[in-house]
Amino acid sequence: MSSETPGRRQRGLRGLRKPAKKRPPEPPPANIEEPADAPGPPPESSSVISAALYRDGHRVSTHDTLAGTFRQLRATPDSLAWIGLHRPTHDELLTLATEFDLHQLAVEDALEAHQRPKLERYGSTLFVVLRAARYLDDPEEVDFGELHLFVGPDFVITVRHGGAPDLSAVRRRMEGAPELLQHGPEAVLYAILDAVVDGYAPVVAGVQNDIDEIETEVFGGDPKVSRRIYELSRELVEFQRATRPLNGMLEGLTAGFEKYGIDEELRRYLRDVADHALHITERVDGFRQALQDILTVNATLVNQQQNAEMRALAEAGFEQNEEIKKISSWAAILFAPTLVGTIYGMNFVRMPELRWALGYPFAIILMAIVCTSLYVIFKRRGWL
Repeated sequence: MSSETPGRRQRGLRGLRKPAKKRPPEPPPANIEEPADAPGPPPESSSVISAALYRDGHRVSTHDTLAGTFRQLRATPDSLAWIGLHRPTHDELLTLATEFDLHQLAVEDALEAHQRPKLERYGSTLFVVLRAARYLDDPEEVDFGELHLFVGPDFVITVRHGGAPDLSAVRRRMEGAPELLQHGPEAVLYAILDAVVDGYAPVVAGVQNDIDEIETEVFGGDPKVSRRIYELSRELVEFQRATRPLNGMLEGLTAGFEKYGIDEELRRYLRDVADHALHITERVDGFRQALQDILTVNATLVNQQQNAEMRALAEAGFEQNEEIKKISSWAAILFAPTLVGTIYGMNFVRMPELRWALGYPFAIILMAIVCTSLYVIFKRRGWL
């Protein structure tokens, strides 16, 4: 990303068209053995996914090891080394730092994932951190990956943590457009930024579909929808953290091109990427607001359902109380003649009413009066 130096061609993108892109599935990291002349026993695997040299937009050599790449780069003037790593070891990054004079702070960041998206310049080397994303259909969730880039005068180093993005597709795209690749590391940086931003589009479509399903579940009364809203909200927070810094990063990158004499055409390409990134950011912001509104509506519907259930319980309790009142009233009415009959049914010798000629009518009338009085009282109180 530095200005033109003696003996080095100028790299620009003037008058070039943006080639078509293909995104086949990314192959798994390959196990690369060290060369036979490496000291000590060879490791079981290497983090080097691909290492190649390009000259005038065409691949001139492919290497399985970093050492071979370094030797060929020194022997080939005006060439570009594009090295792809997946979760490199500390020693591998130290080897790269020694060869390409990488800053210690950038190397430390590249060793650790979970960095925020950022752009830092260390002398003639640009260090870029990107958060890529892809939508997984089966679990209906967003998978995030992290990509670290070192972009220098004659090299591009990519350090990938996670499954996204598909850098093999980016490499095939660039090799299929030598007129673009021959303009050097800046063109590779643009292609990677474009791939990362374009990779957000399927995620946006997947999230939009999830939100539509959630709206249906909310109004359908699905009790599990609250958990799904919460999980999707967390994914959108991560998505915002991945996309929001891109606009500032691209603006800073474009502004720096003025100082370092980078071609105007590249700025146009990057402005196109910035427009896509801004559109994605606005969509994600809209999704978060929509989820917040859906959560509010869901809470309202849940409260309404709870209120309806409470009303139903209250009505059932009221009806039950009314039935209890009726039962209690009739029990009291029936208890009165039972009490009178029980008293006179004891048949004690010294009970005057037993030998009284009017005793029986008196007892019947007394029971009738008591029952009638209780019925009138309960009726006035609404118990009957």
